[in-house]
Amino acid sequence: MAERIMNEAITLCYVMGSTHAGDVMAPSKAVDPGWHTFMLHTEDYADWCAENFGYFLHHRPNSKVRTQGLMVDVVGRIKAEGFAVDERLWSTAAECNAPTCCGDGPCC
Repeated sequence: MAERIMNEAITLCYVMGSTHAGDVMAPSKAVDPGWHTFMLHTEDYADWCAENFGYFLHHRPNSKVRTQGLMVDVVGRIKAEGFAVDERLWSTAAECNAPTCCGDGPCC
């Protein structure tokens, strides 16, 4: 599970940074701890951001309300950049089973 979460978090960060969409994208409740974990390794995170985007991708907590609509939009943006998505970690899976129902959307 940890590997799945980190994969989604790094993919999210890459898409936000490379498309300058950090202001309109947000992690799901399940993916957010992965981004936090990555950021806690500050030198590695800063170097990765500089290498991939040329700037530091900041985390702005509470800047967005997690809704199923937002998560669907974020998943769509990630897919549009050519990445596969583990939709169960984004509360966008068709069925509402754990971990899909983590409290981030109206399906729960």
